[in-house]
Amino acid sequence: MLAETLEAVQSSPSRRTAYVRFVLVALAAITLFKTFWFARWGGWTDRELADFDAFHIVAQHVWRGDLVQVYHFESLLKMQMEAAGGATGFMPWTYPPQYDLLVAPFAFLPVGVGYLLFTAGTLALYLVTLRAMAGRNFAQVLVILFPALAITIGCGQNGFLTGALIGIVCLNVERRQWLAGLALGAMVIKPHLAIAVGLYLLATRRWIVLGTAAAVVLASSLLCTLLFGWQIWTAWLGAIRESAVFLEQGFYPLFRMISAYAALYKAGLPASVAVWGQAAVAGVALLAVLLGAARNVSPQFALGVSVMVSVMISPYAYDYDLPMLGIGLALILPDLTKLTRPRERSAIYSLILLAGAYGLLQSGRLAVQFGQKVDPDQHFAPAIGGFALMALLVLLVRLLLRGARPAPAPSRTVPATE
Repeated sequence: MLAETLEAVQSSPSRRTAYVRFVLVALAAITLFKTFWFARWGGWTDRELADFDAFHIVAQHVWRGDLVQVYHFESLLKMQMEAAGGATGFMPWTYPPQYDLLVAPFAFLPVGVGYLLFTAGTLALYLVTLRAMAGRNFAQVLVILFPALAITIGCGQNGFLTGALIGIVCLNVERRQWLAGLALGAMVIKPHLAIAVGLYLLATRRWIVLGTAAAVVLASSLLCTLLFGWQIWTAWLGAIRESAVFLEQGFYPLFRMISAYAALYKAGLPASVAVWGQAAVAGVALLAVLLGAARNVSPQFALGVSVMVSVMISPYAYDYDLPMLGIGLALILPDLTKLTRPRERSAIYSLILLAGAYGLLQSGRLAVQFGQKVDPDQHFAPAIGGFALMALLVLLVRLLLRGARPAPAPSRTVPATE
């Protein structure tokens, strides 16, 4: 059974060390390879842009004083085509102005060097945070999360940063609430990924955390207004409205998305039905947060579930957001063996692995079959990651409804007396 195989990773200190070293070496190798790729060394001079390229372009326009233009897709597309030397992928910009400030320093570095510093730095922060949370389960979590970690490195996205920030919130929510509040406030860079944890903190009355987070959001918003002008907020909101239209029309690479919306839309349902499906899943996810706060489960388990469902709320969620699942998994693992049978744990591990690996494997398949600049919309690829997370949500809700009662022991046949 998968649960027994993965949990065997923890069987001895030497085995745990061996697995951790193997995963870390593999992640370092992928990072080095992608550094050459982003730097356009060797045979990668003619390549399509990836996510960190978009970060680099936006960083340059922060200093040029025309940042508002990156929030208009037609203008941004021209910038991307100039950087790519031709055709480019579909990458609208919908990040809040605070994220523009965060990436601004990378404008002074070549894109390859910037990618290396950003990815290696955020990955290191994430791994240190995950290690502090997982303890002796660190190796097991790393193995389960490996596909998600690999694809986040591959595109140079910020999943390590958001995962680390939420991890810092969880580590400090009890004793250093001001630090947890600073980290939660920093999640303004991707606010939709902080909704579930914010609701849990509200339900458990962590006022210092919430107050500090609100102060960070307000102060950073004021700073952005002073630096970029009030029009930056109008441009940002306009970009969000524009992206909603793009999402409805299926312009995004939906097979890489992990939302219920993407799963239902790619399954052939109308966009309106997929929206209602996403709303229903988001409602169940938030209900799971409240159940965790109210049921007789450990605070660590309840907080872990809140972190895990954070990636299930927004229709705009990608596989590179999945490192956050590792933070939640690290929190629930100590209680998971008490609350579940091996079969249930196998299902949970399998769904996390599937959600992380599917987009990676499909991207590789499409590239091999149709070339590096393939348009996924021209070749059908379902959004399986969304279905995997919906199934994971059902399992988590079942565990919360079960409460703190241990899972029933497997039935045993009583031998007949002779």
